[in-house]
Amino acid sequence: MRRLGAAAKRIDAATPADRDRSVDALRAFAILGVVLGHWLVTALVADGGTLRTSSPLAHMPWLAPASWVFQTLAVFFLVGGHVATKGYESARARGTTYGRWLGTRLSRLFNPVAAVVGLWAVATVGLLVTGADLKTVHALLKLVLSPLWFLLVFAALTTLTPLVTRINPLWPLAVVLHVDLIRFGLGGPPWLGWVNVAAGWLVPYTLGAAWTRGELTRRSGWVLLTGGAVMTAVLVAWGGYPASMVGVPGATVSNLDPPTLAAVTFGLAQCGLALLLRDPLRRAMRRPVLWAWVALVNLSAMTIFLWHQTALMSVTATGLLAGRLPGLHTVPDDLGWVAFRLAWLPVFALALSVCWAAFRSYEQGRRRRVRRIRRPSRVVRTHRVAVESKEARRA
Repeated sequence: MRRLGAAAKRIDAATPADRDRSVDALRAFAILGVVLGHWLVTALVADGGTLRTSSPLAHMPWLAPASWVFQTLAVFFLVGGHVATKGYESARARGTTYGRWLGTRLSRLFNPVAAVVGLWAVATVGLLVTGADLKTVHALLKLVLSPLWFLLVFAALTTLTPLVTRINPLWPLAVVLHVDLIRFGLGGPPWLGWVNVAAGWLVPYTLGAAWTRGELTRRSGWVLLTGGAVMTAVLVAWGGYPASMVGVPGATVSNLDPPTLAAVTFGLAQCGLALLLRDPLRRAMRRPVLWAWVALVNLSAMTIFLWHQTALMSVTATGLLAGRLPGLHTVPDDLGWVAFRLAWLPVFALALSVCWAAFRSYEQGRRRRVRRIRRPSRVVRTHRVAVESKEARRA
């Protein structure tokens, strides 16, 4: 414990005094919310020789409020828009080109992707060669690759940061509203909903940019929280939108695939709550231990995000060796399954920590290489000074 405390104090001391730790805390909570949400609502049911996906929300729809806690993507886009806007403005002030700034940001996003895609390409070939059921392979790949849509949208918005950050959030919100009116009210084509993939997540992203410009006050947070919550309640109660804020297998309408107006208004409420929590989070992050955990999650955010489904599947596959285990391979149709799934969460976390240890270098490798380059340079400079001093004394 003393070593952990000492390490936390070193991290705290090394953090720049002007860093807004509440931003890092919000990003960490957003990532961990997605991870826990997936672990709680994703079930791989062993049915004969195959694995199929299911969800407790399909069998127990009254659990939908749980999705309100763990569907935190809007907060991640809010923080992303804030950080990207701030970073771009700082880069311009330093004279850094747009291309160099963009390359640095996108490399942080996509470097860890190579490891996931490479490992699962090999795993897929191995499964097919050994005669694995095609439905099982499809189910596994869908779970692994589905988080990549998020990265593609986030990367696109990051690329367009100089253009989109000046957009008023009401404009993309109006696009989402009209798309849903045409889809659901006028019987428009279903494919039109995919316009909301960009427009829906542009709303919190542009809110993040407004935050950077100082346009969002505490009053704005209350307006977003109350207005977003009321609108979401109205849409769910009388607009025919699902209560669940995540996709449910077999459901005719999903609030996330593609995003609906209800998902966007719910995201507005989340963004409002995030803005209201800034001051309490800043105070909480003064505690070295809490800040150390938040900093660790932020350093490995993409690794955690990309590998959490692999961790779940590895535990599920390993567990099959012991038979059909409750909460792991059984149908999620009662509270007993929920209790067992909660008991499995530490095992998933342990598997994720193994993935983190094995693949975090794809996200943090550049930082390590920089350190290795800098150390010899100091040695060379010290040696050069010693030689010059010796020559001066001889002269």
